[in-house]
Amino acid sequence: QVQLVESGGGLVQAGGSLRLSCAASGINIRIGAVGWYRQAPGEQRELVAGIAIGGATNYADSVKGRFTISRNNAKNTVYLEMNSLKPEDTAVYYCNYQLGRNYWGQGTQVTVSS
Repeated sequence: QVQLVESGGGLVQAGGSLRLSCAASGINIRIGAVGWYRQAPGEQRELVAGIAIGGATNYADSVKGRFTISRNNAKNTVYLEMNSLKPEDTAVYYCNYQLGRNYWGQGTQVTVSS
């Protein structure tokens, strides 16, 4: 059974930092593509950052230079380091794994106050 469990969300002031974690089980994150998406109220879910199967990373323009995605293969965990947070980063953040199909975590709330 595939499980993706996010943690690390919370309330932070603008300019602050958070690190999200996504612990995977039932899959090997080295094999597929992994990513972080977010969804704000009334908005569509959007890609924030991803690591392709070949290892290349990509970021949404809005987070380039502030967010960093990484993975620890030994821990089967994906991370999202978020710095210089802005109120517009407020959203539910979801971990995603793709290999033939999409797998999603339950999401973790990030709230950035001004």
